[in-house]
Amino acid sequence: MIGQLNVPQLPLALRWPRRQRFEHFHDGSNAATVAAVRELAMTHGTPWLNLSGPAGSGKSHLLMAACQVASAAGRTVQYLPLGAIGQRAAAIRGVAGSELLALDDLGAIAGDREAEHALFDVYNQSRAEGLAMLFAAEAIPSQLGLGLPDLRSRLGACQQAVLKPLDDAERRAVLKGQAAGRGIELDDTVLDWLFARYARDLGALLDLLDKLDQASLAAQRRITVPFLRGFLKDQG
Repeated sequence: MIGQLNVPQLPLALRWPRRQRFEHFHDGSNAATVAAVRELAMTHGTPWLNLSGPAGSGKSHLLMAACQVASAAGRTVQYLPLGAIGQRAAAIRGVAGSELLALDDLGAIAGDREAEHALFDVYNQSRAEGLAMLFAAEAIPSQLGLGLPDLRSRLGACQQAVLKPLDDAERRAVLKGQAAGRGIELDDTVLDWLFARYARDLGALLDLLDKLDQASLAAQRRITVPFLRGFLKDQG
């Protein structure tokens, strides 16, 4: 749900993607950060949190998971993907007053004077009203290129957490486990071929597994290197 952006309201059960839940986040070395995000979502008065980390580290996943948990607990929540919307200043002001406000891709407003001032105002309003905010970006606030010094200072005062992507061994283990849960055997030869040629972002790999599951069932074939090669070729 995105405040005042003319997005149709979805039933609560469908509003937050099912895969973007805490139970589907693979912590790796990020267990303490995941616990801090969950506490912020569930507990009033918890320190605000700024997540940073490279693409594919799970920032958006955790923001949406926090919104889902807080919403299920009866709190008003908003998730705003700043990099995917226009009129950012109006959008930021439009979500003010939410009990939990999760702002994703903060770097998208860098250099946008109106949007930066809007966030500064909403930040101060949320503090005054005892609400909660959760932020995410690829870099820490001081490295985002924000032009408003007071905004950099406010964001820098939040609790900071750097998300570390899963390493190859961890991603392979997750993919094998997810496949086994579907009754699919992914042997090491298949994984070696896949990891050498396909994006290693875990979300992208799990999306691929969904498609491979459907394709292998339709073709009544095991997932082998020739099957995988042909499938990816057909996908373009």
